[in-house]
Amino acid sequence: MSTGKPRGNLASALVAGIGARIRGRKLKPGHKLPTEAKIMEEWGVSRTVVREALSKLQAAGLVETRHGIGTFVLEPPAQSGFRIDPHEIETAVDVLAILELRISLETESAGLAAQRRTAKQLAEMRRALNELVRGDTQGKDTVGPDFRFHHLIAIATGNRYFADIMSHLGATLIPRARINSSRIASEDWSQYHRRLSREHEEIYDAIERRDPESARAAMRLHLTNSRERLRRAQEGMVV
Repeated sequence: MSTGKPRGNLASALVAGIGARIRGRKLKPGHKLPTEAKIMEEWGVSRTVVREALSKLQAAGLVETRHGIGTFVLEPPAQSGFRIDPHEIETAVDVLAILELRISLETESAGLAAQRRTAKQLAEMRRALNELVRGDTQGKDTVGPDFRFHHLIAIATGNRYFADIMSHLGATLIPRARINSSRIASEDWSQYHRRLSREHEEIYDAIERRDPESARAAMRLHLTNSRERLRRAQEGMVV
């Protein structure tokens, strides 16, 4: 299907349209979105455009995709004066800038979580990591559980502002939600995910044993590694 318009413009228009319905309560929290086929028919766009738009809506925290069930509307994030627009985080340069912010924010978040987390919060982090591993081995979503793990750490700080910033940015925080993963990873796909898994496990282990300094160090290493992987991909380097 072709409308003569660039795909990115079509996806942005679809995001704006569905987003307006969500914020206007025509689509209410908990409601299931129409199927991809129905959205394609209503908006006159291709399946690729629909999937790109849904990915952006999920990154903005407006919808949640439950695999095998469908896509559901979430409570829209509260409006604030925060100036970062998740929809505008599109390029490698943007994601690099966000990673620099995350290094400062999430390093301290991990340290506080190690001191303040509850047993229930720790169990939720474990479930997110287990789902991340299943997504990797079964070829399913890995961005969702990756973001959820980091968001749970922010919640475990007991300081709602850490969690608010994470919620505002949503899954745009995860580089491969915006940039092609094969370009981020300098190694092959399985090696890339094994490395990510080790980094996440080191963060989890430090939080589990209530070791704030090790949690900070593990989080800083993880995010610094992510930044460097993306920088190498941006520069076209293969190592």
